[in-house]
Amino acid sequence: MTQKTKFNAGYIFLISMVSALGGLLFGYDWVVIGGAKPFYEQFFNISSLPTLQGWAMSSALVGCLLGAMLSGVLSDRYGRKRLLIFSAFLFTLSAVGTGAVNNFNLFIMYRILGGIGIGLASNLSPMYIAEISPATIRGKYVSLNQLTIVIGILAAQIINWQIADPVPMDATNASILASWNGQMGWRWMFWAEVIPAVSFFIFMFFIPESPRWLAKNGSKDKVEAILSKIGGSEYSKIEYQNIHETLTSESDKVNFRFLFEPGMKKILLVGIVLAAFQQWCGINVIFNYAQEVFSQAGYGVSDTLFNIVITGSVNLIFTFVAIFTVDRIGRRALMLIGAGGLAGIYALMGTAYYFNISGWALLLLVITAIACYAMSLAPVTWVVLSEIFPNRIRGAAMAVATFSLWLASFILTYTFPLLNSAFGASGTFWLYGVICVFGLVFIYKKLPETKGRSLEEIEHELVN
Repeated sequence: MTQKTKFNAGYIFLISMVSALGGLLFGYDWVVIGGAKPFYEQFFNISSLPTLQGWAMSSALVGCLLGAMLSGVLSDRYGRKRLLIFSAFLFTLSAVGTGAVNNFNLFIMYRILGGIGIGLASNLSPMYIAEISPATIRGKYVSLNQLTIVIGILAAQIINWQIADPVPMDATNASILASWNGQMGWRWMFWAEVIPAVSFFIFMFFIPESPRWLAKNGSKDKVEAILSKIGGSEYSKIEYQNIHETLTSESDKVNFRFLFEPGMKKILLVGIVLAAFQQWCGINVIFNYAQEVFSQAGYGVSDTLFNIVITGSVNLIFTFVAIFTVDRIGRRALMLIGAGGLAGIYALMGTAYYFNISGWALLLLVITAIACYAMSLAPVTWVVLSEIFPNRIRGAAMAVATFSLWLASFILTYTFPLLNSAFGASGTFWLYGVICVFGLVFIYKKLPETKGRSLEEIEHELVN
């Protein structure tokens, strides 16, 4: 393959965007509950029960962990495409069911089903895109998955804001429960997800299976046909040979023992730490606990919903920065910028909370933190995770890393109210800043640069 290879950019973009709809649903399902929170808590009478409040917010993460485990066990056996179709079905079922129930336990059950869909899509969508994308443009296309996650987040924020009737500053729990918001509004927030979920389910039937998974399962003709459509016959032959050389006769067997072979353990450690750090850097508490974060900054419910839309818009804008720089500046540099930038911003946020500085000044710091995260750790972590694992164990290794990410997310989501109660907002964000410093050191010492290299070249360098 030469530098003059002409890739079918339209085709690559089309199948990448279809796969990345899993990311859009991931983002929507992940954030929609934050806007519904003030209303369903009144409906289910849990507003004075912190344990059940935390369970409602974090229950989907249990599903995420299950989805991550399922993806590892099943994706190398049944392929990326079939499991993405299954995740689309779960998103649809969860959206319908969550909005329809009148029982809190059923509400939790449907949230867990949606979480399984998130766990599958968060693992498989970036993996699929990485496996069909040429090396020179892979970072940009894998970043499309993060772009759709952010679009899903922003869509949920806008829909929540538009669906909810204005809430007076002096509204009581009883008045919220008796309002349209408390009876029906929160339901429509979940039901709005049905449209993209059904679209994802239908479109997935029209895209090909991952050529690297097909190569692992002996479908040479199908692999070459797909690769030829991506980059022409010469690219197809060379790429298939590169893929074939990294596979072994045992590659069709999903065996987690391969992860602990010499050379594999250090790669797995890097993946696990980066996945956990993407969550423990703390930014997602702003999305999951926006009501608490902004209320401590002096904002009411309606103002908070509007501020969330602002943060989501910034999140979207700076994701484009990542898309256009990840294949130029590189993965490692952007990860260092993100870790260092968040450490500094959290130091200022903690100081602002400590001295009771509220209003626009704190909102500006929150926006700056989200911008920093959106152009670095949010998309680039997924790019790196989709690249660093060898072909024959990629499904299992991605599952372990994704499991680590969702376990870290569960810990983050569950502990924020406890940390906020024990240390206040200032101490909590200072703690996240310290974690970012540790992440900065780890990235500097352990993460190699992977831009511009084929997955097989990365494998040879990291394993050998």
